[in-house]
Amino acid sequence: MISVLLAEDHETVREGLRMLVNSQDDMRVVGEAGDGKAAVEQAQALKPNVVVLDLAMPEVNGVVAAKTLRASLPSAALVTLTRHSDQAYVQQLLAVGASGYVLKQSSSAELLKAIRAAASGEKYLDGALQAMPVTPPRPANAPAITERERAVLRMTAVGHSNKQIAASLGIAVKTVEVHKSNAMRKLNLSGRTDVVRYAAMQGWLQDP
Repeated sequence: MISVLLAEDHETVREGLRMLVNSQDDMRVVGEAGDGKAAVEQAQALKPNVVVLDLAMPEVNGVVAAKTLRASLPSAALVTLTRHSDQAYVQQLLAVGASGYVLKQSSSAELLKAIRAAASGEKYLDGALQAMPVTPPRPANAPAITERERAVLRMTAVGHSNKQIAASLGIAVKTVEVHKSNAMRKLNLSGRTDVVRYAAMQGWLQDP
């Protein structure tokens, strides 16, 4: 029997997921959480086989929750359930160790396949995404972005211009451009939209 923890902040959606999972002969819901912080706490307490994790949740977002769970509870497989089909999201979740990535707009069969695959130690990508080219996540031994590159990327994501970033950090505009270019190359981000998405998933846009 596959034990499943549901982490989804919309109660009606969570109820539907519970009914779906519990209707299967080989799986059952052992716990539920309405935000990322509760998801981590519930998972650590219940130790389910699979955690179904929404990306956009209050308290702690899905990416941060996934990172925490991979480090603190490696025995639990993670299946992401989200409406986002963007490659940037897929890359980030694969990079932090998610076993499955399923779209909310897909049929319920996709989620069930993903849960079973994850419980068996396999990877599962939603059928709607399998035809889309997905760039592999950055290898663990690839160069990480520097603190200065992170600062530039973060300020870019919240809307500061290169000139404003240069003035704030006390560096030349050209240097800002170099830091931004290097960070985007290392993180495999292709444009401002990717930068904003990446920042959102890192929780940068939620900071005061």
